[in-house]
Amino acid sequence: MNPALTQLRPYPFERLRALLAGARPPAGLPHISMSIGEPRHEPPAFVLEALTKNLAGFGSYPTTAGIPQLRAAAAAWLTRRFQLHPGSIDPETMLIPVNGTREGLFAFVQAMVDVAREPLVVMPNPFYQIYEGAALLAGAQPHFLGNDRANAYLPDLDDVAPDVWRRCQVLFLCSPGNPTGAVASIDYLQRAIALADRYDFVIAADECYSEIYLDEARPPPGLLQAAVASGHSAYERCVVFHSLSKRSSVPGLRSGFVAGDVKLIQSFLQYRTYHGCALPLPTQFASISAWSDDQHVVENRRLYREKFARVLPVLREVLEVDAPDASFYLWPKVPDDERFARQLFERQHVTVLPGSYIARDTPHGNPGRGRVRISLVATVPECADAAARIRDLCRSLG
Repeated sequence: MNPALTQLRPYPFERLRALLAGARPPAGLPHISMSIGEPRHEPPAFVLEALTKNLAGFGSYPTTAGIPQLRAAAAAWLTRRFQLHPGSIDPETMLIPVNGTREGLFAFVQAMVDVAREPLVVMPNPFYQIYEGAALLAGAQPHFLGNDRANAYLPDLDDVAPDVWRRCQVLFLCSPGNPTGAVASIDYLQRAIALADRYDFVIAADECYSEIYLDEARPPPGLLQAAVASGHSAYERCVVFHSLSKRSSVPGLRSGFVAGDVKLIQSFLQYRTYHGCALPLPTQFASISAWSDDQHVVENRRLYREKFARVLPVLREVLEVDAPDASFYLWPKVPDDERFARQLFERQHVTVLPGSYIARDTPHGNPGRGRVRISLVATVPECADAAARIRDLCRSLG
């Protein structure tokens, strides 16, 4: 058995289940789950129609690279969304579909890490736990960069020893961030690219929240935009991961893509032909419809803005909480994150995630301790109801 399995930490939601075990919430209050970042808006009807119209595709093995129409649709969306040069993303060689960003991020590290060079995979802290698990199972060590309020909730690239960068093989960036919602600027991303050039590592940009933002006039920039601004017209050392789960509210479709540096993408494609992951044809046709339409995403953002507008004024009566730049998370301070999550479930039947569960202890402490992650994924009325219940709990606790 792979000995690295013993290094894996329990997944945050396993820890949450253990924390809440034995709790008896009020039977008269319906449960509102705000712990998991699972979008629950109605999936677009035209996407479901494309899926059902192509059910016969389940009778064929899909190719790892996906059908040309899907790659073309995804490349066209990436180009128009991030204002890339037309034709700079070759759908034949620079983009491949993945079964959602979770699967893609994990598999990418397995293909990129060279265990002969004492590899490090550098990542933010707090973070999406897949980054850590992917590093460990690839034979690398995770190295955490704190992203707290002092550095605008972005990993501090300047506070890293040169030896760390020399051993770094993959740098994970998540913008907009999970759980903070912080957005990396073009300047910040260019600094990361300059470090990758200097020390020869790959930047894996998890951009799955890029389409959930509060200001319609200020979409978050992406790594490939920064690469072009840095003179990297071929996106050297840069790959981005995108998903329909958040953008189009179809988490069960398990559809996304990875795009960027042609050498990295082709090596990853070779790995995936052995890895055995390919999108079923009905999923691919549904994905084409989703990537080809932007209007449903505008409506999706409108619903999230409405939730923030309803929830934030209520929570600010009792908690220190900021609106994020993007994403659908809130990251408020609480006295004790585990105790707060348990009490909120027991007394108000609302589930949130303790922040310490998605962060790691460091010499400077655990940056998630004393915070909870609140996912505004339920309906607008449910989010408003949950905010009132959180306020009531805080008042009862003094």
